[in-house]
Amino acid sequence: MVMLASFLKDPEFANVDSSENESVPFKGTILRTKSGKFASSISEPCVSCTTFNILAPIYKRLDQQNQSVRESDFRAFWLARNERIVDWLLYESSSIICLQEFWVGNEELVQMYEQRLGAARYDTFTLARTNNRGDGLLIAVHKDYFRILNYKELLFNDFGDRVAQLLHVQSVIPFSKDDDTEQEILIVNTHLLFPHDSSLSIVRLHQVYKILQYLETYQRENKLSEAPVILCGDWNGSKRGHVYKFLRSQGFVSSYDIAHEYTDSDHKWVSHRNHRGNICGVDFIWLRNPNKSIKPLKISWAEAAFGIIKYQLEKASLDEKDAFDFLRGDNNGNYITYSAFCDALKQLNLTGLSFQETKELWVQADVDGNGVLDYDEFKRIWSSTCPVHMDEDNNLEDSNDGSMKEAIGLAVKNAMLFPREVERGIWPENYHLSDHARLTALFSPVRLMSTPQKL
Repeated sequence: MVMLASFLKDPEFANVDSSENESVPFKGTILRTKSGKFASSISEPCVSCTTFNILAPIYKRLDQQNQSVRESDFRAFWLARNERIVDWLLYESSSIICLQEFWVGNEELVQMYEQRLGAARYDTFTLARTNNRGDGLLIAVHKDYFRILNYKELLFNDFGDRVAQLLHVQSVIPFSKDDDTEQEILIVNTHLLFPHDSSLSIVRLHQVYKILQYLETYQRENKLSEAPVILCGDWNGSKRGHVYKFLRSQGFVSSYDIAHEYTDSDHKWVSHRNHRGNICGVDFIWLRNPNKSIKPLKISWAEAAFGIIKYQLEKASLDEKDAFDFLRGDNNGNYITYSAFCDALKQLNLTGLSFQETKELWVQADVDGNGVLDYDEFKRIWSSTCPVHMDEDNNLEDSNDGSMKEAIGLAVKNAMLFPREVERGIWPENYHLSDHARLTALFSPVRLMSTPQKL
């Protein structure tokens, strides 16, 4: 009872105007209308998006001395905290809400979210992680902004039982005053594997690769090459990581960094304090507009995967020549065989890829297709430049005549993290709503000239 009393005295559970009352979303940029919705302060339609890892009660530790004591054992605790989370979500009234670590295993909590969000005119979709992990994802879209055209679920069926949601929506109100076309947008919500050690980096990278493969196929089958794409979630990796670089190579930009004019090398903000007490920036709302010229996905994936292999080799203090000898194994020739390559990956503990996925990497590296990697082919990998070696139907050249076409994209107008201290790289000790910060971005439509991409 003492624990419960102290918990409920926390200002986070008092009312919606308590500890975060100085962090009103987009203060000075967004106005609240009579209907209670946020509207742009200038006369243009805007779309807002919130991503938030809400820390599932089955993972929230209440006693650092006894790690087995979890919030899920105390109904008053998890219910009060999640009611508070919904209070803030409804107060912000974002057009799109993406939640991670949503406790899908608790029917009462699921119903509370669905009922309260439903009453506020949101369509909601939930997805559990595979193998009954207990938590999962929730994505909600406001009916005043979008109508649902399609909803898809992606199950990775991998080491971390991770999943992703894909939502295909259409704007209720045309984005352009001069065109009554209702804009279509693709939204993805996911939560990648936590990197318990560096060997799992390739698993997280492959999870992103699966998402982008699925996205590419969906866009091709539905002729959506000109639709903006928003990727939301907890990526469990910072701007320094391989996943960040991979997404950047595929034309995505971090909405928060764009809004604050930060470069890829700026590391000024954080969004998570993990169970080890470390703070880092891992939550992103990624945006890709139709005017982005992107490298073929297979090529970007191979470059990123080889980058991880190189990182692990350098971590073992191997230079270029030593790394080649290591990959060569017991072979006396001046080349690397496929079997030796696979053995080396096992020794580096990079075992998160299937046989087919490992074979695809090998094919990208084996430029001349003779079944072995000579030193020149290895040097291309080591220099992080994967050779352009692909199927004819995945060519960098566009199948069109190169003519420019007008398309509607999204411009980042603003983005904020809450609590606001995390924007300065500080984790406030009195913040207990989650072990993640809430990230909200505001987008406005923009006309773009783009060359149609072949998907």
